[in-house]
Amino acid sequence: MDDLDENDRWQCEHRKLVQDFAQAITELHQSNPWPDFPLLPNAMDYLMTELWDRCFSQTEIREAFERALRNLPRYASGEEVRR
Repeated sequence: MDDLDENDRWQCEHRKLVQDFAQAITELHQSNPWPDFPLLPNAMDYLMTELWDRCFSQTEIREAFERALRNLPRYASGEEVRR
């Protein structure tokens, strides 16, 4: 990554952080010992409160989640689950 400029390095770090988060959530989901505690909704709830605690506004958080929801069907090409 040394040959990347500062902006490319930032983008790589951003993507790696999100990928690591998704991997950790997947691993916890697969090993969840409490079936009555659905991991993903609880993780998203906690993520939103953590973002708010770090001074993102409710509007920024809501718009980010809504945008992601609007973009998911196009990315998933109509599939409900990646197999």
